[in-house]
Formats: sequence, structure tokens, C-alpha cells
Amino acid sequence: MTIAFNKYQGAGNDFIMIDNRNGQFNPEDFKLINKLCDRRFGIGADGLILITNSDEFDFEMIYFNSDGYRGTMCGNGGRCAADFAIKSNIAGNQMKFNAADGVHDAEALDGLIRLKMNDVKETRTVAENYFINTGSPHYVLFTNGLDNLDVFQEGSKLRWSEEFQPGGTNVNFVETEKDGIYVRTFERGVEDETLSCGTGVTASAIASVLTGHFVRGPINVRTKGGNLRVEFVIEGGMAKNIWLTGPATFVFEGKINI
Repeated sequence: MTIAFNKYQGAGNDFIMIDNRNGQFNPEDFKLINKLCDRRFGIGADGLILITNSDEFDFEMIYFNSDGYRGTMCGNGGRCAADFAIKSNIAGNQMKFNAADGVHDAEALDGLIRLKMNDVKETRTVAENYFINTGSPHYVLFTNGLDNLDVFQEGSKLRWSEEFQPGGTNVNFVETEKDGIYVRTFERGVEDETLSCGTGVTASAIASVLTGHFVRGPINVRTKGGNLRVEFVIEGGMAKNIWLTGPATFVFEGKINI
């Protein structure tokens, strides 16, 4: 069987995008998904996204980590899915789609994709650092000298910590800058550092206000893969009206025999 795909990246976070509205691709074949994401034996990506039909919305996004298993919400993946939907005439410049954590609005604006994230209704502290679920669970630590930090080593130590069981967590290391924050993320399911993580930078931006590093949003975020912006308001310790904005870039398209 031959499958057509698009390759996308959002601030260096890259994805295999497959239009599966015809149901041709088996979403339970985790070994195949893992192989397609492999950078030596497959196409190579941080994750794979299936675009499927939805009775109520423009489409449904099903996200898989590079280990082949279904993931939770992916912010950069959602923005890339939105751009793919526009490119494929699945949706217009403003759309609504379903994902693992619920319904999201998205829009194309000035060459970027804005994605509305779900409200964060609860946060908690673990060892004086914030644990925030922005559609995926994230632990946020503030540090200095971030470029010199071994994110793989330090992130993997915390990823399966007892405090985050079951399932573990993503780990974000954050350094404040004059006009925003710099974030590096160890991402579960990839089990390594990714060049950026949309739900991770969202959690980090919210934490930067909750900790008092900044008074309010929006927060500019720098990652190794590019720049993002997180808009939100804090009310009663909750984050509302959250929008993640950044690039969603088509890389190439092709077909692969599976």
C-alpha cells in the first residue's frame, strides 16, 4: 500500500502529516508509526498526525509521538495541522477542529498560525516548581545558563519521577530574558529534547507569570527551533483565553510504500 504524506515543521518541531479521511491508514499500527518517524529507517519526525473526518468540526487531529503511541495535545502539531488543512482545502483560514484534549480554534494571520489552547483550570507546585497541564503535562523549572545545560540528562531524570506517575511528564527548562523567555524541552514519547514544544512553551509562559518573573501575558518565547508567542490572562490562579502563535512550515510531500 502506498501512503501520501506531507512533512511539516513548527519552530523546528517536525511532523508527518497524513490525510486519513478515507480511513486507509491504520491508527493502531504503532510499529509502523514508529518506523515512519525513525530518522534513519523512515521519513523522520518528532511525531505523526492523522487528519480524519469530524461530524461537528472541520476535522479531527489524531497525534502520535515518535514512539508510535497516541499522544496528548501537541501545540506545534495543531498549528501545522491547521496549515495543512488550509493547504488541502479541508478548512478555510479560520477553523475549528477536535483533538485529544477537546476542541480548538485556529486561524492563519500574517503568515503565522494562531491556535487557541484550552483553559488551564488547575496548577500545582512540585519541589517549588510549577506542574501545569496545557493539554499535555509539563513540569517547568527556571534556571540560568540554559545553553550549557544537558537537557537530555536532566530531563530524563525527572520525566519518570514518582510525583508524575502514572504516565510521567514533559520537562521544560526556562531562562528569563529581557523581552521574554528561552525554553528547552525534554519531550516524553520522543524521549529526547525537541527543538520546540508548543504545549511546553505555553506552560512555561504561564509559569513565568505565576512565579512573578513577568506581570502578565503575552509572553515572547525563544526556542532552539524558532520564536513563538503565548497570549493569555490569569484570573483566580487560572489561565484563560490562551493563544499560541508561531510558524507552521510545509517542508516537502511524498509517497511511501508500507
